[in-house]
Amino acid sequence: MQDLGIQVLFQGSNFTRLLQGLFVSLRISLIAMIFSICLGILFGVIMTSKHPVVRAVCRFYLEVVRIMPQLVLLFLVYFGVAKHFGINLSGEVAGIIVFTFWGTAEMGDLVRSALIAIPVHQYESGYALGMTKQQVFVHIVIPQTIRRLLPSAVNLLTRMIKTTSLVVLIGVVEVVKVGKQIIDANRYTTPSSAIWVYGMIFLLYFMICFPFSKIAGILERRLKD
Repeated sequence: MQDLGIQVLFQGSNFTRLLQGLFVSLRISLIAMIFSICLGILFGVIMTSKHPVVRAVCRFYLEVVRIMPQLVLLFLVYFGVAKHFGINLSGEVAGIIVFTFWGTAEMGDLVRSALIAIPVHQYESGYALGMTKQQVFVHIVIPQTIRRLLPSAVNLLTRMIKTTSLVVLIGVVEVVKVGKQIIDANRYTTPSSAIWVYGMIFLLYFMICFPFSKIAGILERRLKD
């Protein structure tokens, strides 16, 4: 067993530390996802505007987010903006800001797509029944938008959970950072510990993300029915 190096995972509080690091990753992604949903819904509605300037600004924001890697955004916020303006910003908060900035754009585009996918005749049918614009939006548009949005929103959450591993590069002690600390501490006594530690990190991410992936698939199938 010692030759394999698996015992490193269970020495002292190593496994507990990995779980605590995973909790940090989940906390960042879930907080960012909550903000992304709230701001993304608003952004998605704004994106459906027919005003050319509004649409151009929204498109520019969306393209900037999609073109620029999240790692560059993290460095810009943590090492650039925060330091330049003298703001004492922790790595975790910087991560939440960046992932919210990214998630809002992605969620907004999902909301926009869901809104424009609703056939025009459904609006007209609601008006024909004597419903006001607000009633049509509440009773017809919102339920269908949520139904179309759920699978993509779950997929976005899965992507966000995986992408939070980047915050290790700005000093956040999340699960990957903890794993590296364990490997470094046992580099000479257990040289083969890396494969077991990173293998466990893979398993932890898989256990978190796989259920979300299955849920998204189920929701997509129900949407097609």
